[in-house]
Amino acid sequence: MKAVVAAGTAIAATGAALTAVNRLSVPMLRARRTTVIEPVVVCVPARDEATRLPWLIADLRAQQGVPRLRVLVLDDRSTDGTYAAAVDAIGDDHRFAVISAETEPAPGWTGKAAACARLAECAGVTGDSAADAPRALIFLDADVRLAPDAIAAAVTELRRTGAGLVSPWPLQLAGTAAEALVQPLLCWSWASTLPVRAANRGGSAATAVACGQFLVFDATAYRAAGGHAAVRAAVTEDLALARAVRRAGHRTVLVTAGRQARTRMYTGAAELDTGYTRWLWSAYGSPAGSAAVGAVALLAYGVPPLAALLATGRTRQWGLAGYACAVTGRLLARSLESGGPVAATDLAAAVVHPMSVAAYLTLSVRSHLRHAAGTLTWKGRNPVVE
Repeated sequence: MKAVVAAGTAIAATGAALTAVNRLSVPMLRARRTTVIEPVVVCVPARDEATRLPWLIADLRAQQGVPRLRVLVLDDRSTDGTYAAAVDAIGDDHRFAVISAETEPAPGWTGKAAACARLAECAGVTGDSAADAPRALIFLDADVRLAPDAIAAAVTELRRTGAGLVSPWPLQLAGTAAEALVQPLLCWSWASTLPVRAANRGGSAATAVACGQFLVFDATAYRAAGGHAAVRAAVTEDLALARAVRRAGHRTVLVTAGRQARTRMYTGAAELDTGYTRWLWSAYGSPAGSAAVGAVALLAYGVPPLAALLATGRTRQWGLAGYACAVTGRLLARSLESGGPVAATDLAAAVVHPMSVAAYLTLSVRSHLRHAAGTLTWKGRNPVVE
């Protein structure tokens, strides 16, 4: 038993150490007070976002340092008045345009990929007018909130790094206990397993990380990767597109953007459950892959806390050490994501990190079961293209 607990603790300690390295080395998106002179097109796919979309539009209208900004909003056949809400929020701002999706996605396309492809076409990045396209193309989810310098900072980072894609990672907000348990795991999952600075310099598709909430493309790299048409059937189209960009010979760079962008992805346990189960089945390639990852997670973040509670002697000491590493890694990841100190709620969530991992694994199992049964849904659509 002691050997098993020691093995779990070693994995947790390695994860915490890697997170500490990332906390010190991962680049952060910062306001640079610069002016971006090139044309920039921001694309916002929106389905049933009447409540949240006006806030993003207000943030985009307030952007500074992007004098040649255009914003395209696609109402993806919403049923809640998204189109009217967008038009009302835009007012007489000529930089904005709202487009309506006239049909459901074609066979073989997920809803978001189809919406983004349509936006790219309207932006002039794909199709016959691509020669006159803007050089910078940005995709934003409707639930993102931006600081006034966020767009200028993101495009500046794209040009500074010479990358084909920069993915600013927004701070994931939580409004309920369920969200606080699960949402910080998104950042923690890559912060504790991937040396990001080295991955940013590399060209391997396997080490690409991206967040579809905020994607900043060089238009040439986007076309070279095939655009969203190349990932039309991918449930996690953001990661698939980042890998396509790398396979096309361009770099992708992950930066944290907690001071420039934030989002509350889901509101409440029910929406979180539906949101995660729609894609977790695809996260590790197969049920066997998910099972292997789950086994390692239980060994590292389940066994040591149990040993700390139930064992004695050296085994209990190993368990306490493993639990301490898990909590430390969780707090470091949250600080990395936010770009500053952690809040009291983050500390409380870190203390129950084993429960977070258990909740994530439960969602993963549920996702596989619903995928096998064909009962996955998201905003009234089946999110899976077989």
